Amino acid sequence: MITGLAHACFITPDLTRAVRFYHEQLGLPVAFEFLRDDGSRFGVYFKVGRRTFIEVFAGQTDARADKQTYSHICLEVDDLPATVETLRDRGVEVSAPMLGEDQSWQAWITDPDGNRIELHAYTAQSWQTPHL
Repeated sequence: MITGLAHACFITPDLTRAVRFYHEQLGLPVAFEFLRDDGSRFGVYFKVGRRTFIEVFAGQTDARADKQTYSHICLEVDDLPATVETLRDRGVEVSAPMLGEDQSWQAWITDPDGNRIELHAYTAQSWQTPHL
């Protein structure tokens, strides 16, 4: 059966820019890269958690499926105010933290290709807490 979310995959027209954002600005370690026979890089796996990754491949973004319903991915953080401060210091535009309806703290960022990313910190009152 399903045991967790393995990865989210994005396509980007500028892999170097995406690596700069996910690795240098967000601080996600590169787990491994996909290389062609000539040594050129066409994809990168970033480690998000123990067994969770973000995968980014070079390609054209106009090939999305019609009526695609993707909204955002959510990254759990341990200290939202500190994370927001660090990301802002690294040049990432971050929304003001706010308490969501689910009683979890959240802030929002957008990657260079326009993909929305929620930064999420659980509280003792978070609706998710009984399920963790």
